[in-house]
Amino acid sequence: MAVTRYDITGIGNAIVDLLLPTDDAFLSRHGMPKGGMLLIDADTATKLTAAMQGGLSASGGSVANTCAVAAALGARAAFLGKVAADEMGETFRREITAHGVHYPTAPLQAHIPTARCLILVTPDGQRTMNTYLGAGGEFSLADLDETVIAASAVTYLEGYLFDPPAAQAAFAEAARTARAAGQKTALSLSDAFCVDRHRDGFRRLITEGVDIIFANEAEICSLYQRNDFAEAAADAAREINLAVLTRSEAGSIILHEGTQTHVGASPTQVVDTTGAGDAYAAGFLTAYTKGASLHAAGVLGARAAALAISRIGARPPADELRALV
Repeated sequence: MAVTRYDITGIGNAIVDLLLPTDDAFLSRHGMPKGGMLLIDADTATKLTAAMQGGLSASGGSVANTCAVAAALGARAAFLGKVAADEMGETFRREITAHGVHYPTAPLQAHIPTARCLILVTPDGQRTMNTYLGAGGEFSLADLDETVIAASAVTYLEGYLFDPPAAQAAFAEAARTARAAGQKTALSLSDAFCVDRHRDGFRRLITEGVDIIFANEAEICSLYQRNDFAEAAADAAREINLAVLTRSEAGSIILHEGTQTHVGASPTQVVDTTGAGDAYAAGFLTAYTKGASLHAAGVLGARAAALAISRIGARPPADELRALV
């Protein structure tokens, strides 16, 4: 019988975000595909950071955001992810633990800076991300805390971290550890471009050890190479035990054991879509691990996502999140 100390343990990029409201012309000048996520090198990160003067700095990382939001919603959360022994790394550690998230990962003792995500937000609320993986991309098998994973109801893996081979090995081992302990593993597909890079690896990981996936419409269509969402959803229903598929203003569809559960989006004014999927996953997993129905889990996910996109930044204030529960 599994002993559960944590509802959710996330494994992902430990990143400090820099957000700047801008216009489409800025994206064009820097050759950025609107709404996507590009991996950039240290030199590009330095130059782009300089061009984003006046931006808002905050700790981020997709699954780290999910863990922070989930903790505010009342989940017992832990996070595994690598930072450097530098000022930005200390900022990340201080901020995530302030949310009540257990963070046991030791800092990287090497001359590689803490990762950063440079986020441009256009007036339509779309976010375009440029990510320098830095120390976050050094996450490996040695950084897995198997005691924490075995004691977590759900271990939640971040697709964005799938680029480094060492992290891929760590994901596979984390899934094996969770399954051996009688716990579940979830995977965020993260981004359609990410799925394009790692389609075969994701499919293999899903087949071998993932119980739950989170994906938006573009991501699930990319995974199954479908142009039609309904066809991609049908593929997911055949292959995945629990598929949670978000569709922005069209709400979400939850597929489980031959059933479809539809959940409407929570109305809100869109200011910044950064973190919408992260917050949805936080709400869903918080309710799911506490035994709520799939519909109730989807509703809390939708409400958390609506709160996230109604302001700049991926982590809404804790008091407003607590008011959702």
